Amino acid sequence: MYQRLPAAVALPADAAQVAAILKICHRLQVPVVTRGAGTGLSGGALPHEDGVLMVTAKMRDIVRIDPLARTAVVQPGVRNLAVSDAAARYGLFYPPDPSSQVACTIGGNVAENSGGVRCLKYGLTVHNVVALRCLTAAGEEFEVSAADAGYDLLALLHGSEGMLAVVLEATVALAALPEARATMLCAFDSYQAGGDAIAAIVAAGVVPAGLEMMDGFAVEVVEEFLGLGYPKDAALVLICETDGLAEDARGQLAQVERICAGFGARDVRIAADDAERERMWRGRKAALPAVGRRATDYYCIDGTIPRHELGATLEKISELSKKHGLPCANVFHAGDGNLHPLIMFHAGDEDEARRARDFGSEILAACVAAGGTVTGEHGVGVEKLNEMCLQFKEEELAMFHGVKEAFDPAGLLNPGKAIPTLQRCAEFGMMHVHDGQLAHPELERF
Repeated sequence: MYQRLPAAVALPADAAQVAAILKICHRLQVPVVTRGAGTGLSGGALPHEDGVLMVTAKMRDIVRIDPLARTAVVQPGVRNLAVSDAAARYGLFYPPDPSSQVACTIGGNVAENSGGVRCLKYGLTVHNVVALRCLTAAGEEFEVSAADAGYDLLALLHGSEGMLAVVLEATVALAALPEARATMLCAFDSYQAGGDAIAAIVAAGVVPAGLEMMDGFAVEVVEEFLGLGYPKDAALVLICETDGLAEDARGQLAQVERICAGFGARDVRIAADDAERERMWRGRKAALPAVGRRATDYYCIDGTIPRHELGATLEKISELSKKHGLPCANVFHAGDGNLHPLIMFHAGDEDEARRARDFGSEILAACVAAGGTVTGEHGVGVEKLNEMCLQFKEEELAMFHGVKEAFDPAGLLNPGKAIPTLQRCAEFGMMHVHDGQLAHPELERF
């Protein structure tokens, strides 16, 4: 959706070079955008046309692993999956698992506070990082830790999209590889039944390692691509995985199966072995590339809603798909209500691209109206600046700008991202009406 060339690109190989780049740019008042692997989906690492794009891909050392403390110290360019691969010899793994984990980097994960399938049980990146070593916009080094007193700066830096500091090293928490995993796939005949089942599972106190859903169109597209034997006549397909001690994993999955049966689940399948388990998950993880069989481009939305609103929100997305004349496959982290509608379009067609953007904006507006948020794990970047105006009030936005100014008074780190100006919100409010109510009526209109 968004493309831009930087004035220059820097590829530092170590912390000293990062510091030198930042000091030079600070002295010359040149903007700096830090970029990892570039897998982000909200334009958070979009270059600044008058600035330096600083790529940390060369900084990919796993400095050390402490199996007793269950931690690993890694540079920002280390791939997410590489941490688990290195920790496996100690019987450990790194829990956050975004779909792009074969390529995305830890520095980028911190910037976006990435999640993944396992986030319901194990948490997001912020819950799995215990310390950060960083540089300010002026190139001054500082460290923050979960053990620090006072303001929780460690949490603040997660999801800050490279606007507050540049990560040099992250100390991440490792977890013990579970003794066993139990996996189930089942189908529902309506959005409402599937959404109600999800809410009931969580309400029952079951915390699966993964609780994912795909709508019927997503299943159709995946089956076209891989032919895995998913039930193609379903409105929704649920994949649930529990882990831990063998008896606990099986017991929790049996409880999930009973709950789902109460909401009309059918075609219930329990994985008999790791091969079948992998087959169940393969379709969900391949949903994004599968849409390439239907369209040259897709626009992946990232909104989050309360679990009990799943059915109604999916119905709304279906209505919007008809309104804008664009097909949309829905895949989502059902356990925490994080939706990923995949709007299919052709980027070369200006009208389709405009309709895709409008469609995505209306989905995010629907998420906010349902009591949710405009992002769950992809960040705001440049994509959701307007929609931030729907979620946050003038006072909240002013506080965001105040935090930015405290860390980066000159506004050199990743400018123009994540936090809209109040004037932008006022202008967006003039165009955007909710159920007859003007968005943010307290803001002056220009």
